Amino acid sequence: MDAVGIIPARFGSTRFEGKLLADLCGKPVIQHTWENAKKSNSIDDLIIATDDKRIYNVAKGFGANVVYTSIAHKSGSDRLTEVAASIDANIIVNIQADEPLLYPAMIDDVSGAILRDKTLVMSTLCHKIKNAAEILDPNVVKVVFDRNGSALYFSRAPIPYERMGSDDKLQVIDYYKHIGIYAYAKDFLFTFKSLPQSRLEKTEKLEQLRVLENGYRIKVIETKFDTIGIDTPEDLEKAIEMIKGKQ
Repeated sequence: MDAVGIIPARFGSTRFEGKLLADLCGKPVIQHTWENAKKSNSIDDLIIATDDKRIYNVAKGFGANVVYTSIAHKSGSDRLTEVAASIDANIIVNIQADEPLLYPAMIDDVSGAILRDKTLVMSTLCHKIKNAAEILDPNVVKVVFDRNGSALYFSRAPIPYERMGSDDKLQVIDYYKHIGIYAYAKDFLFTFKSLPQSRLEKTEKLEQLRVLENGYRIKVIETKFDTIGIDTPEDLEKAIEMIKGKQ
């Protein structure tokens, strides 16, 4: 197989316990994520990976391919690696379970980047920020990248910082938020897991900084699509309004 999508799913959440099973217009959040991911043209299989019986039973109920994983995992990428070890595929796509409004084309974009360029080991997405409040929101991760689309840094802080001198004219700076869908060359996924947590990763609480701090390249692809990650009950209400607006 060329590419397999994996949705790591856990019940616990600091800000919104059990959010993946929360009702979103008649279906649990994770079912929306799974249904949208299933529409991707680039993945040959889609697996939900969980250590929680409640999520397992619900996922089985709506027809997902779901597997149990160890309860010892500290991160979604650890859970991803356990499942990927038994899969014969060139590319593993990590799909965030709390992204019920994701577009299938977003998965196609990240997996397609590695399929086209065999030198890439990892790819992800960004979207130009249009709501100024998101620039200052630490829950919205920002990314800056070079002219070739390689990530320079990810941060919860507003980056880049626009420093104004007395003679400077105000410039319009584009800010980009990171959308947490990742594609990995399968072999690199195990390299990534073997790397110790990095200083920047621990500071920002962002796993992808481990990749940059160890000298690897992350391809960042700009998408025209925006999503809402369900981190709080307020996010759930926003998602409900967006779905109702499309009906």
